Amino acid sequence: MAKKVLVALSGGVDSSVAALLLKEQGYDVVCAHMKLWDYIEVGGDSHRDGRCCSLDSINDCRMVCDKIDAPFYVLNLSKEFKETVIANFVSEYRSGRTPNPCVLCNTDIKWAAFL
Repeated sequence: MAKKVLVALSGGVDSSVAALLLKEQGYDVVCAHMKLWDYIEVGGDSHRDGRCCSLDSINDCRMVCDKIDAPFYVLNLSKEFKETVIANFVSEYRSGRTPNPCVLCNTDIKWAAFL
């Protein structure tokens, strides 16, 4: 039985190639994409979610998974993202500091919540 591996797909080249290479090496690959933001909540266009979390990136991930015959899931982590990253950003900004949202996202969302 092949070892199972979970690949976090962004829709970009690096994670897509990683999934392909793992599949070629005989791993049982399962892929997931993190939906972190919903522009509708802030008055944005539902079809243009911006750079990350877009419908295009999800479709790109799905296409990669179809090509390599791997299951694909979209994990809605928007609540966790809002409560952790956005709330901290707003609080810090209001206090006159310049927060880096990527730090909390990387540690609390990409590593903790995703895993």
